[in-house]
Amino acid sequence: MAMLAPDHPVVLKAWDRLHSLGAISDDAGRLTRSFLSPASRRAAEQILAWMEETGLSTAHDALGNLRGRHEGRGSRPPLLIGSHYDTVVDAGKFDGPLGIISGMAAIELLASQGRSPEESVDILAFADEEGVRFHATYLGSRACIGELDEALLGTRDARGITVAEAIAHEGWHEGASEIVYPPGSASAYLELHIEQGRVLENASLALGVVPSICGQVRGRIELRGQAEHAGTTPMPLRRDALAGAAECVLAIEGIAKLHDPLVATVGKLDVWPGAGNSVPGECHFTLDVRHPSDGQLEDALKAIERACREIAGSRRLEIVFEILQRGAAVQADDAWVATLAAAVAEVTGSPAPRIPSGAGHDAVVMSAVAPMAMIFLRCRAGLSHHPDESITREDLALGIETLAKVIDRWCNSPYNHS
Repeated sequence: MAMLAPDHPVVLKAWDRLHSLGAISDDAGRLTRSFLSPASRRAAEQILAWMEETGLSTAHDALGNLRGRHEGRGSRPPLLIGSHYDTVVDAGKFDGPLGIISGMAAIELLASQGRSPEESVDILAFADEEGVRFHATYLGSRACIGELDEALLGTRDARGITVAEAIAHEGWHEGASEIVYPPGSASAYLELHIEQGRVLENASLALGVVPSICGQVRGRIELRGQAEHAGTTPMPLRRDALAGAAECVLAIEGIAKLHDPLVATVGKLDVWPGAGNSVPGECHFTLDVRHPSDGQLEDALKAIERACREIAGSRRLEIVFEILQRGAAVQADDAWVATLAAAVAEVTGSPAPRIPSGAGHDAVVMSAVAPMAMIFLRCRAGLSHHPDESITREDLALGIETLAKVIDRWCNSPYNHS
């Protein structure tokens, strides 16, 4: 069972750092930090200072990615632990920074117990994961594996500035160095993250492990009928695009409910002409579908498209069903999942539930160069991307102790997980 009390100095320091970082924002009255913004630079400088206080050797690149390295005497490639420090608009304090601050705290905890890791451990803080500015996710971690290609660098923000121009003119060039991990250059990438759901809370458990990160498909559906006078067009003669969209939305919901753990969401609808006294002639709406199995995701997507086309046909509507983005599911490394689960069980006294992640994480990108695994930490009411995002200091202590135990065991293990 856990020995780390929530009022232990390491836990209190981590708690204070999380809240201090949560006060660094581009917007007054709410937490917002986007890629290469003034608040992002201030946050990066603060994290780098904390890394140095922790006794880590530090580096940063021009994008604002940060690395704090515990230099071990062993010969294994470094173990990577990290997350991101950018936020969505009007964010909470813990999505991202939890993984960075807890990683540093785990190193501090081991040092305080006279168990400084024999192998090298890198604490990483990625400058952009949310993609708020450029609507292109994982800019930070993609840079760290050398995947910023010309298409991505040419992506423009709302002001017409490309990613390449932003890095060139707004980047942190003073003292910058490359932070790049080729395939095989790290032993593993681990990430502690708030759950962003209610599985742990509903089970009265503090920690779980992530066996996979769901595949995602994003699409756009257009229904076209006929805009007409609302008072003079008889109901049997109408080709109401919004009514058709409403039926499609319910069909999408129904398909998702039949294929647990599939989730499917229509988050936005645009109606034309959008007048109270006109029959809607067009309706465009979004589609977001996720599942931990790519095969089952594709099957569900085909069922959704078939249902929408049948609805459109029965209502004499034209339909465009367009896929905008696909992301394959990413499986965590089995050996590392087992290691994390054993540590969680030992620290908490309860078995670690396996919880697939419906959200994307930097672990998706880092899995291309090293074995990946994640720990989820309970978040009150599952709220994420929200100012009421909340964890407890007791759970934070459990998360820090679990990471410390995993680092310690990896350093002293006679085998290499990878």
